Amino acid sequence: MPAPPNTARRSLLTGAATLLSLAVTAPAALAAPAAGTAPAATPPAHMSTLGGARLGEPGTQVNLAPGVPVLPKELTARSWIVSDAQSGEVLAAHNAHWALPPASTMKMLFADTLLPRFPRTTAHKVAAADLAGMGEGSSVVGIKPGRTYSVRDLWLGVFLRSGNDAVHVLSAMNGGVAQTVQDMQRHADELQALDTHVVSPDGYDAPHQVSSAYDLTLIARSGLQKKDFRDYCSTVSADFDGREIRNTDRLLSGDTDVPVYQGIAGVKNGNTTHAGATFTGVAQRGRQVLLVTVMNPRKQEHNEVYKETAKLFDWGFQAAGKVRKVGDLVGPRSAAGTAPSGSPGASAPAGQAGSRPVAAGTGGSRGIGTAFAVAGGLLVLLAGGVFLVNRRWPLPDLMRRRSRP
Repeated sequence: MPAPPNTARRSLLTGAATLLSLAVTAPAALAAPAAGTAPAATPPAHMSTLGGARLGEPGTQVNLAPGVPVLPKELTARSWIVSDAQSGEVLAAHNAHWALPPASTMKMLFADTLLPRFPRTTAHKVAAADLAGMGEGSSVVGIKPGRTYSVRDLWLGVFLRSGNDAVHVLSAMNGGVAQTVQDMQRHADELQALDTHVVSPDGYDAPHQVSSAYDLTLIARSGLQKKDFRDYCSTVSADFDGREIRNTDRLLSGDTDVPVYQGIAGVKNGNTTHAGATFTGVAQRGRQVLLVTVMNPRKQEHNEVYKETAKLFDWGFQAAGKVRKVGDLVGPRSAAGTAPSGSPGASAPAGQAGSRPVAAGTGGSRGIGTAFAVAGGLLVLLAGGVFLVNRRWPLPDLMRRRSRP
């Protein structure tokens, strides 16, 4: 099914896995809320200062000055962050390092960890044991034991319908839930997503499972270096097991009270009892690419997390080039003094040794609609392989293509 008219043409968003290397202070130890208890009403007095001292301060951090637009009114999220996806500069933030339940935005870490391990054409026959242990009321795409699914279809189930059943099947292929959680935690540590504690691979409420707006942005930024990640998170609709599924990201697919956001290209939404609504999005206008993460708006209106995200995107595109940063998105531990991940000679991230690369390509399935298309499928690498603080991601020539029918 083609994307809606206002999603049919998108800017290409790609880059090499070239990230920042910063000297940072160690994050403070934070107590994580347990499942069954709501997050605290106020942030901790002392949070991690990873990425800059101001990011560890409670409340809103922004450098307002003449010519800088004021922040949107009526932002109610417990935590949010607006960042330049290319340079890693944090333009504004609110309780950026507050460790909160992440809901299904945790699936970004799941995907960034496991995507390289299974070619998309791999077929897997689902056993009943693959689906064991899902939380009551889990979101599902409708996977049936005894049926065979391609890895590509399983990832579409993860990204479009936030299917915990698809997550558990892919986890079973990876050696089980416990192994997958261990791999995800190791990868989070490699990315320096140090507010993140993984308990379940799908983001379902679990004791002490937390992340932060800062960490979710780091994870999304890492995931977007992978072509398959970009393809899946930008897909609006697809055929799954003989029926259409649509992306539940309302800034990508639209809703009665939320229009499709101009330039949106993913990435992942979430909602659980204790996390509330969470969302990380990436959008591009011209050559400006922004990442916005919003966690748990207090305002209980329909689609409020998307409305607040859209306001922050609008502010970010207006403020970019005018506002001074309040911090930075740090790079992975292995980035300092090494070739970029994915380049010849680069070492695999921790927990991914021996993983198999995924072949480029969109799979060509009938009925898939994507928000943007990727040209060539090759990463553009910076010459020299030395990555300096605040060096920008390289963007290839931008192009626009109509979504595949």
